[in-house]
Amino acid sequence: MADHDKDHERPSGTGSVATVLPDEALMVRAAWGYYVEGLTQNEIGRKLGLNRVRVNRILAQARERGIVQVRVNSALSVETEAALERKFGLDQAVVVPKPDDVSLIPQMIATAAGAVLSDRIGDGMSVGVGWGRTLRLSVRSVERRVVRDLSVVSLLGGLTRGSVMNAYETASRLADVYDAQCFYIAAPVFADTEETAQVLRSQSGVRDAFAHARNIDIALMSVGSLHHDATMRQLGLISEPDVKSLLEAGAVGDFCAHWIDANGDVIDHSLNRSVLAMSLDDLRHVPTVILASGGDDKITVLRAALQRKTVSVLVTDEVTAKKLLLPDQVTKFR
Repeated sequence: MADHDKDHERPSGTGSVATVLPDEALMVRAAWGYYVEGLTQNEIGRKLGLNRVRVNRILAQARERGIVQVRVNSALSVETEAALERKFGLDQAVVVPKPDDVSLIPQMIATAAGAVLSDRIGDGMSVGVGWGRTLRLSVRSVERRVVRDLSVVSLLGGLTRGSVMNAYETASRLADVYDAQCFYIAAPVFADTEETAQVLRSQSGVRDAFAHARNIDIALMSVGSLHHDATMRQLGLISEPDVKSLLEAGAVGDFCAHWIDANGDVIDHSLNRSVLAMSLDDLRHVPTVILASGGDDKITVLRAALQRKTVSVLVTDEVTAKKLLLPDQVTKFR
């Protein structure tokens, strides 16, 4: 559905959504009138017996729940995309325009990543997913259609407590969209010790999940930095002493929960020996690896991940793309 706004007001974000959700039929009617029939929010309100504020909230909820999905086709960044493809040996680069509000970058990248994934999903495939805010948001933008015999695999362990950032939730949401079978690595992403990780890897359920992971057709991945706002730090998955030792070992961030240096090599660190996630060596054998990420704090780790020549498709924003094309520089975090 084409995204437009004749009322000079976008549907508001989730922060303004009413506590009581409207039923899905009302959402569909409002969304159809606005995005397909081209009605204004006032016209929809009169038609449905609602005020404009209520219509605006319903449209926001329709976007949030995936009832409305937006795709923008543009040749805005063709030259930049081509330059990224040449530099990093990509099959495709997708660059979204710079928003006025930089906080919208993850959502914009996620929307594009969802469309990229949708285009590649087919009957009988297996899709592996990582975790993080961008990947969680991208699931909202995948095309809802019938896909037969699809399976979804979480490529890394989860958290010991519930969180929207949990890899299990991302995999589950994608599986629900396509009514697909879902496989999880039933273990934490980082074990307490290397010995514990070895024990967990030997369990039949975990071995089975890793076996499924090694046979996926598509991987949807992101990267994490060591910036103070990084997901790993915010969720307490790594401690401040961990951050210090990772930096001393040369880490610039993580790729599928494996800590890598500026050259894209996995560093020698206890966290890499206790991680329960698909190995980066196994990731090389996946036919299509989609990497979706952007932002100043991700430049160095993005470049490092791309230098591994594992990524097939990069989805990022305009500013990040241009910085990736500059001579290599390593960003220091604290």
